[in-house]
Amino acid sequence: MTASDTTTTTQGELEKLVSDLRGLLASKDLDAVPEIRLLRQKLDDGIHNARESAIRAAQDAARQAKDAALAADRYAHDEPWRVAGAALAVGALVGFLLARR
Repeated sequence: MTASDTTTTTQGELEKLVSDLRGLLASKDLDAVPEIRLLRQKLDDGIHNARESAIRAAQDAARQAKDAALAADRYAHDEPWRVAGAALAVGALVGFLLARR
């Protein structure tokens, strides 16, 4: 599961929770209570802030993953023999370990 999937799932769960809470607070009998109106507004503000934070976190994670991939690609192009040597060493180690079984 990627960071984006996790963020989307979390956001969906949070929105369902808020929707359920708003449903409880939606009673016409509660409209006359000023505290309920204030609570509804705080709830709306909180979900807006949480949504924006989740979007920013997903964008930051995507940017960091892209930067890491670009750095790895740059290194592989700048040092191809080192990368090939490392891959050979890892392959030899895995082969050795599998042969011992």
